Amino acid sequence: MSSTEPRRTALDALHRSLGATMTDFAGWDMPLRYGSERDEHNAVRTKAGLFDLSHMGEITVTGPAAAAFLNHALVGNIASVGVGRARYTMICQADGGILDDLIVYRLAETEYMVVANASNAQVVLDALTERVTGFDAEVRDDRDAYALIAVQGPESPGILKSLTDADLDGLKYYAGLPGTVAGVPALIARTGYTGEDGFELFVKPEHAVELWQALTKAGEGVGLVPCGLSCRDTLRLEAGMPLYGNELSTSLTPFDAGLGRVVKFEKEGDFVGREALAAAASRASENPPRVLVGLIAEGRRVPRAGYPVVAGGEVIGEVTSGAPSPTLGRPIAMAYVDAAHSAPGTAGVGVDIRGSHEPYEVVALPFYKRQK
Repeated sequence: MSSTEPRRTALDALHRSLGATMTDFAGWDMPLRYGSERDEHNAVRTKAGLFDLSHMGEITVTGPAAAAFLNHALVGNIASVGVGRARYTMICQADGGILDDLIVYRLAETEYMVVANASNAQVVLDALTERVTGFDAEVRDDRDAYALIAVQGPESPGILKSLTDADLDGLKYYAGLPGTVAGVPALIARTGYTGEDGFELFVKPEHAVELWQALTKAGEGVGLVPCGLSCRDTLRLEAGMPLYGNELSTSLTPFDAGLGRVVKFEKEGDFVGREALAAAASRASENPPRVLVGLIAEGRRVPRAGYPVVAGGEVIGEVTSGAPSPTLGRPIAMAYVDAAHSAPGTAGVGVDIRGSHEPYEVVALPFYKRQK
């Protein structure tokens, strides 16, 4: 296989049989949409959607010093995560720049699973492998050991309950437990990237097709549909969730991204980037960096990443993500803007769309919050 050939997930033939439009994403051939991305988006908001996320990068960390090592390698306090729980965190460079945002699951006392974005999986693996020197811990590339299927939306608990006797009611948000779903051994995690309740199921690749088909059958009566990456992007945008490469990058620290809360200076021991991040925190408190805000269009033109945000003829920021919002019925965007223009309702803000300054309303993120 040539290195330019995209990788295929265990569900590749199934996606094609469902008529999916495929696209190259981070070196993987992934379903972009099966039919209408608006219908897929609305299904997740009102019923349920089924996603193949097997392109995500799973890295297992084990050993007596696994907790101490992850505390050193990542910005969060991973040692304080209970067994069966998960935490959103980041891995930064020594200069504080964000290498990736991650979810870390504590599977056992001395075993963790780090889930990296597909586009950064190798970078994260390399950084962890380099940083583990001197710790009694082992870093293992488990990307080929897992397929990952997500079921998201208000009907997802009912769909999953019909296929497992695992205690889903007791499973909190950002927790995971081993169980069996439709006879398939799985790590069942209550996490997601859509703004809805939902589950992510880590299984062996050879069980992926069987599990997908069982979930499809279980969701038939309640409106479950297969969903591609396109609606995943509009769902996470409405939920105000950052995407690496758009809202997060090596040129930004967590404090620049408004996510300084993930950096835990109070944890024991040194960690990579501590000094640079402490300086970034103090800079941010004295001189606020640009703020990540929501923008809602007054017109119909859709803003895209990289478009300038303007006010009074001056450029005051930049769009990081933009799309039509099926839920709001109007184009929306996330953008970094100067702190002086970041308050919700700030007047006179627009987006420069090919030379025309389109009016936009500044709002607090997220655009959409589900009713609990």
